[in-house]
Amino acid sequence: MNFKSGFVAIIGKPNAGKSTLLNALIGEKISIITSKAQTTRHRIKGILTSTDYQIVFSDTPGVIDPVYELHKSMMKAVDDSKEDADVLVYLVDASKPASEIEDLVKLSSTSEIPVIVAINKCDVISNEEMEKVSAEAKRIFGVEEVIAVSSLQKTNLEELLKTIVNKLPEQQAFFGADELTDKSERFLVAEMVREKIFEQFHQEIPYSTEVIIQDWKDEPDITKIRADIIVERESQKAILLGKNGSSIKQLGIESRKSIEEFLNKKIFIGLTIKVNPDWRKDPNKLKYFGY
Repeated sequence: MNFKSGFVAIIGKPNAGKSTLLNALIGEKISIITSKAQTTRHRIKGILTSTDYQIVFSDTPGVIDPVYELHKSMMKAVDDSKEDADVLVYLVDASKPASEIEDLVKLSSTSEIPVIVAINKCDVISNEEMEKVSAEAKRIFGVEEVIAVSSLQKTNLEELLKTIVNKLPEQQAFFGADELTDKSERFLVAEMVREKIFEQFHQEIPYSTEVIIQDWKDEPDITKIRADIIVERESQKAILLGKNGSSIKQLGIESRKSIEEFLNKKIFIGLTIKVNPDWRKDPNKLKYFGY
């Protein structure tokens, strides 16, 4: 049997470009992307299938030192991805200091799982700087080769794919050829709303919010969606609402645009803001919210 398949975990610090890399490799927007750190909270699988292989990528939250219970859940998603992986891809941000590479190498597996070190954002630094980063990564990870890529510009992604496939075991596919992710449409739509919150609001607001789809009705000409936005304090609710409801209205408009493009269908989305004090710190609440 020549067909290869396996699970590949993409691991890196916040804003290293993991979600952008996943989307570029899959060719579809599976993970939400913003300029803010800690946008990704869940382990999100993206499935790439060809005639010769199937790669089940795991986009994971950025590696941080946990502060809240939510952070602990996010880091558990990283650990679970590593345990399931046939190949580990450590994504290094070329524009960040070597200390971030040191943080990543602490997570590198002591097992026999093959490791690939990819240096992202090669398009934003000089060749001389890239050589220095590559040398540091080789030294710290103890590897002979690293792959310079650009998730945004899609540079060297074919080389990265080829390297991954070479390290995969020969076995049958785990998913159907037409499947792109293990996540439901509801989950992806909730993530799209959360993405718009990250883009529209600042300071602690994006990090204090969660989005839950409460109702979904498919009709012939329109899909009607109702979602709750969970915040921790009344003051955060007031900011999300804005003066005379202007902010929540704009959030609804931007969310609708993204969701319509994703579903390729006209949608109505109704957003309700609810206060759930300290939900990020409560394990029971986190479990209810799907963490």
